[in-house]
Amino acid sequence: MQPISHIKTEEDIISNVSGMAIDSRDVQQGYLFAALPGNKLNGRDFIPQAIENGASVILTDTPVNNIPDHVTVILRENPRREFARILGQFYDHQPETIVAVTGSNGKSSTVNFCRQIWQKMDYASASMGTIGLEADGIETKAMLTTPDPVTLHQEIQELEASGIDHLAMEASSHGLDQYRLDGVKLKAAGFTNLSRDHLDYHGDMGSYLKAKARLFSDLLPAGGTAVLNADIPEFDFLKSLCIERDVIDYGYNAKSIRIIKRDILPDGQDLKLEVFGEKINVHLPLVGEFQAFNALCALGLVIGSHQGTALRPFEAVTYLENLKGVRGRMEYIGASKTGGHVYVDYAHTPDGLKNVLSSLRPHTTNKLHVVFGCGGDRDTGKRPEMGKIATELADTIIVTDDNPRTEDPAPIRDAIMAACPSAENIGDRQQAIHHAIEGLNEGDILVIAGKGHETYQILNTGTIPFDDADIARKKLKS
Repeated sequence: MQPISHIKTEEDIISNVSGMAIDSRDVQQGYLFAALPGNKLNGRDFIPQAIENGASVILTDTPVNNIPDHVTVILRENPRREFARILGQFYDHQPETIVAVTGSNGKSSTVNFCRQIWQKMDYASASMGTIGLEADGIETKAMLTTPDPVTLHQEIQELEASGIDHLAMEASSHGLDQYRLDGVKLKAAGFTNLSRDHLDYHGDMGSYLKAKARLFSDLLPAGGTAVLNADIPEFDFLKSLCIERDVIDYGYNAKSIRIIKRDILPDGQDLKLEVFGEKINVHLPLVGEFQAFNALCALGLVIGSHQGTALRPFEAVTYLENLKGVRGRMEYIGASKTGGHVYVDYAHTPDGLKNVLSSLRPHTTNKLHVVFGCGGDRDTGKRPEMGKIATELADTIIVTDDNPRTEDPAPIRDAIMAACPSAENIGDRQQAIHHAIEGLNEGDILVIAGKGHETYQILNTGTIPFDDADIARKKLKS
């Protein structure tokens, strides 16, 4: 091993350190500590603690004073990107096939559908994202949509070690903007849609799109496959980024995977598709047009990641008939004693709420009800937008608390109510759900929107157990 002071290249770093950390408390002897800038804290402030804990290499963006002789400081203009690339080489065992999906809505369903299709093809597969890490033979675990880069690469290497050879993962705008995925070796990448979300972080829609577009311009390698929604305004822009990459488009205006006709049924929908020139009819056992788009994005990712193999597109399409809905994504909870039907969905953006209500309307023979709120400490501009959408698309509205976090929940509800003054204002979410179910009649549909799979509620006083689906099920049985 060469002297630590001679470290210059990424290969030198990898061969001379025993581990990686972005939290100084996680540093052990011989570790590299990435002193990364953050929104609230700066990793540079914790360099002394990292050295005390045994760090032998510090990665940062500006010179550091008073560093012991045995510690090497590596300066990079973009230490976040450099760190992700180093991690990708340090944890160099990754599943053979990895695909990533970005977009405002539909990511969780899409990666889960990829995993389900691969399972039918007898591949050991996993999906990673907001709902958690789900894999064949591995206990489901909770995690962030896109974890910190160290956790992400550790999890990916552990999946490969456990025999997983196919992984579908969500790529959040935060994760892309912070270069957390830059060391992941992708074969295909998908884009679902773009709508208002996370503007508290990105500032404007242009910056939000730019962050997501990195998946195609920077992370997807030449020869990889981009799977793009042909029906969104951003399609031409995204396609222009995919030089030297294959493009599979999907939707009504697509050339690769085109929807010719869609028939709504009580238990799902029948799709007439043209897939690479071949007309195919398939029954999709999922409710909602947006779920059809999620399924087709997953289909494109499976086909695109198997370019050059014996996989026939027709074979992959048939697996759509076996798809199961994802927890908290248009999840059917049950029927009330009066004949109404209850769904839970994660829709927490204007576009998400619009999609859910528009998708359930054709299945509603009487009234469409919605219970929803907006999160605290987040984009305040979407609150009246969601109230307006609820007014336009639902017959009965109850505005309630979502995750207020550190905000007073009453003004959050008031901001929504300003756009839907005829709605009921019931702050207690459990009471709101109970009241909504009690008001159902034959042919009614209720969607409880905003929290989906979450099993908690974040209040100013702390986090409490709270599961929309569980509360609704118990009320339906009472």
